[in-house]
Amino acid sequence: MEESLGSLELFVLPVGKLASWTAAAAMMFGGMLPYIPQYRDIKRTQNAEGFSIYVCLVLLVANILRILFWFGRYFEPPLLLQSIIMIITMLVMLKLCTAVRMTNELTTRRRAFSDSNDEEIKTPRKFFLDFDLQYFWLWSRFIDYIQCVLTFTVVAAYITYLLIDSSLFVETLGFFAVFTEAMLGTPQLYRNYENKSTEGMSITMVLMWASGDTFKTAYFILNQAPFQFWICGLLQVCVDITILFQAYYYERYPQKPSSHTVPFTSTKAL
Repeated sequence: MEESLGSLELFVLPVGKLASWTAAAAMMFGGMLPYIPQYRDIKRTQNAEGFSIYVCLVLLVANILRILFWFGRYFEPPLLLQSIIMIITMLVMLKLCTAVRMTNELTTRRRAFSDSNDEEIKTPRKFFLDFDLQYFWLWSRFIDYIQCVLTFTVVAAYITYLLIDSSLFVETLGFFAVFTEAMLGTPQLYRNYENKSTEGMSITMVLMWASGDTFKTAYFILNQAPFQFWICGLLQVCVDITILFQAYYYERYPQKPSSHTVPFTSTKAL
């Protein structure tokens, strides 16, 4: 009997470790997966209009703050690695979107001035160091985004260094990090409310959001992550469920005749 129990333990332990490693890998790399088809689509079509680069801004801020939070309060290494991977992913997306946008702008101007005798076509350039809020996060070069991210990181890191001993500051920092990321579904929610319809929205996409956010929240709770993580994870799940309810409600009780609503494309981390 004891031999049987010993054999069972030898089998269960590796399986448990494998499940734990699989969950950790899903946490680390799951957030970047939705951006792979988005990247390939932009690369193929040379059109970045369907992807909002403000998504990159939100995720960069959220993950930089999360990394700084780690110095004040330790949490699971997979969550830290997830933030690093997401920062790299967002920078790669920004690089592609900036290159495609500038190429398209130049092509458009060349067509507009095709009948002009001007030998040189001047395209307005927007730079981070111009400090023009009108063109914030709409710069002409990828290096300007790098400068902005580095500036934010240095300033935030310096403030964190000064206040690292304040538990109130550390907890607030962690809350802002995960709360920023948790708000990524709200633009879709508001857009549906304004249109009184979910026409043009992918139900499959929202179902993937909901399943990913549910898994992530369960991971936070089971691994005893800081309370900021699972509270905001629950908030994300609530937003996803609300969007799904909108889809059901507007389909069951149409608020206005069906029209060609402009599709809203939104992308976020799992």
